[in-house]
Amino acid sequence: MVDTISHDVLIIGSGLAGLRAAISAAATDRNISIAVISKVQVMRSHSVSAEGGTAAVLYEEEGDNQESHIYDTIKGSDFLADQDVAERLVKSMPYEIYQLDHWGMPWSRRKDGRIAQRKFGGYSFPRATFAQDKVGFYEMQTLYDTCLKYDNIHFYNEWFCTSILRDSSFQGVTAIEIKSGDFMAFKAPAGIICTGGAGRIYSFSTYAFSSTPDGLDMAFRAGLAMKDMEFVQFHPTGIMPSGILITEGARGEGGYLINNKGERFMQKYAPGKMELAPRDVVSRSMIKEINEGRGFKHETGFDCLKLDLTHLGAERIKEVLAGIREIGIKFSGIDIIDEPIEVRPVCHYMMGGIHTNVDGATELPGLWAAGEAACNSTHGANRLGANSTSECIVWGRITGELAAKHAASHKSRAVSLPEQQIAEEEKRIYDGIFRGAGDVNPYEIRKAMTDTMDERAYVFRNEENLAAALKKVRELKGTMWKHVEDKAKEYNTNFINVMEIDSMLRTAEVVLVGALNRRESRGAHARTDYPVRDDVNFLRHTLAYHTPDGPKLAWHPVTFTRYAPVERKY
Repeated sequence: MVDTISHDVLIIGSGLAGLRAAISAAATDRNISIAVISKVQVMRSHSVSAEGGTAAVLYEEEGDNQESHIYDTIKGSDFLADQDVAERLVKSMPYEIYQLDHWGMPWSRRKDGRIAQRKFGGYSFPRATFAQDKVGFYEMQTLYDTCLKYDNIHFYNEWFCTSILRDSSFQGVTAIEIKSGDFMAFKAPAGIICTGGAGRIYSFSTYAFSSTPDGLDMAFRAGLAMKDMEFVQFHPTGIMPSGILITEGARGEGGYLINNKGERFMQKYAPGKMELAPRDVVSRSMIKEINEGRGFKHETGFDCLKLDLTHLGAERIKEVLAGIREIGIKFSGIDIIDEPIEVRPVCHYMMGGIHTNVDGATELPGLWAAGEAACNSTHGANRLGANSTSECIVWGRITGELAAKHAASHKSRAVSLPEQQIAEEEKRIYDGIFRGAGDVNPYEIRKAMTDTMDERAYVFRNEENLAAALKKVRELKGTMWKHVEDKAKEYNTNFINVMEIDSMLRTAEVVLVGALNRRESRGAHARTDYPVRDDVNFLRHTLAYHTPDGPKLAWHPVTFTRYAPVERKY
């Protein structure tokens, strides 16, 4: 019998979606108790790394309008977005921008004091609301400060959740307190998964090393569907060699992408938008330039291109891209004021995630998901920049309110925890992993997997590479690597890392199975052997369910409310 902690709402993850959900739940009902459970300290959540902006229509009197934002999002998604979801995002966001402003968000300002917005890829109007190039950090600080005003929000920092407890509805989670090493259960009638994306299944990645798919895998193992996981966004400008993000705001401010001939090559691929075409278009264009011999040779051996910001001038760079300048100096030895910086497309975002509806509800009653961990189909096959922080904030609010109301209506019903599930989970992680036997280094398995994803499931894909990657990932899963060298109980990060690798391998398998079975090119999923979008056979969402033999696929319809698919040109 393990010790149990009881609350009314459990929020797993403390990034933008998690904190916004906590505030929403706490404000909806002051009498319910909310737990925010995170494997890191709150301000170490990866949301602090968001740089460029948060999309919203603020200035309709100047020519912008919500219908334009809705259409840009749907077109950017290569028509795989659920259109009712895109509409919900767009219509909700102006309120959220002003709400953050009232809570103390230090938005960058125009000279007249009004909130400033910058250009971003794929939009018809400058609607990326920004705070220098540190928008995620400032949004997180604003939300965390606001959370501290509520005495019914309780933070559990450095707790690693391992499984979802359920019968016909959500009952709680199992978790390890990293500080003590104690295995415990959290009990609640309502939960929200806000654990972010899975981008660390790639080596060249903008994600923090803590951004592993623990929450996704928990849901997957609990019988919930992963949706559209084959759609992985490669951001055009990852700094060489680290992969740290150079914000799209750098191009929004007027930066140029250039090849080794000094050409602004986007003129050939998206003459109407140039460097501000959607990310999938720019990334494919960059790889084509590299493959055709117009890249620069980096000392790592990888080819790259360059981002030139020198023409913006020192004063403008220091004002709105100070963080990027610091990153360039520290991690590439280049001052962007003086010279172009070397970049290459880098794994940046997962369009896929836990299957939810327009309200963020999962297939399990009492459980919601929000932010990058969820796939409510806002982004379809390709996300527009600045729509992700918007999605976190909008569905943080929506799911927090719904979870609070659900918890209040089920408060009198005592949640009884499934003791057999708890015992099976304890056996899985302690007998199967902590005390596991093996002669293969788990960290070498992780590196082999992430390198395989880089090489075989990158910007351009084909059946041969995807099949080889799937074979390799399954081979890696089958080796004797599940063991922990460090036998300490307290702060055993080795144990945490091996559990993360377990989740990463299963998630990589889902991505590859989905990519193999989607025999078309749509958005960020570009197949050289199926180069055309196939609306007849594949204008639908992929659902992957867990089985002992690997992911089992099903299909789910796309919701159309206003726009029929057309050819996507920029």
